[in-house]
Amino acid sequence: MSSFRTARTPRVRLVGAAATVVLAALSLTACNDGTGVKSEGRATGTAPTANGTATAPSQDESAAGTTQGSGTDTSASGGNGPAGKTSSSKASGGSGGTGKSSGSGEAAASGGSSGAGASGKPVTCEGSVTRTTAAPLTRPVNHMLLTVTNTGSRTCFLYGYPAVRFGEAQAVPPVIEDSQPQAVVTLEPGQSGYASVNLAAADGSGTNGHTVKSLTVHFQGRSGNGSVGTEAHPSLPAQGVYVDDSLNVTYWQQSMDDAVSW
Repeated sequence: MSSFRTARTPRVRLVGAAATVVLAALSLTACNDGTGVKSEGRATGTAPTANGTATAPSQDESAAGTTQGSGTDTSASGGNGPAGKTSSSKASGGSGGTGKSSGSGEAAASGGSSGAGASGKPVTCEGSVTRTTAAPLTRPVNHMLLTVTNTGSRTCFLYGYPAVRFGEAQAVPPVIEDSQPQAVVTLEPGQSGYASVNLAAADGSGTNGHTVKSLTVHFQGRSGNGSVGTEAHPSLPAQGVYVDDSLNVTYWQQSMDDAVSW
């Protein structure tokens, strides 16, 4: 019995040792296998990155990483949904950033800006699309400022100079030729143009001086021959204004400073 026990003990130990060697070999093989459980875990873990691709994948992982990266794109949706939903949002121009940007571009292209592009072809400035006021000035002395404001919905061109008639005058005063601007005065809706009227000689050298209490302003067309449209009748002070034969006017100006500098 003792010999039997002695003979069986080495056999058991040999079997145990052999099993240990086999398990160790299998464990080593699993760790070195690029397609094993560890390799699959890395491919799955790289899918939710910002650009949807794995960082420096191995050759064995490239195919799996590419497939998962194309199936899950979280860059546009902030990582909250699959690429399929994000693509649908972009294509439909929804509430995302791309949709808003496209909408703004379409608004600008369709005439969102002010002026002629938004409301149609420009017209000539005249009484029916403008408001005209007349204000006597203290400086320069014996001057009056005419202000024409575009009250229409379209850009208008203020051609030439104001053809003014004070009281019952039969003729309009001459224009100061040197005051002609380099470009036609252009008024978008709400904008104003200006001209000044020299009412009387500052040194008293004028003749036929008298007081008038009414004023009519006629507007010129592009050709400058005669008046066009409706005239304006701006109010004068209750006491009227004093005029004499030195009466003259400037061309329409884009700015008030240019108008009162003559």
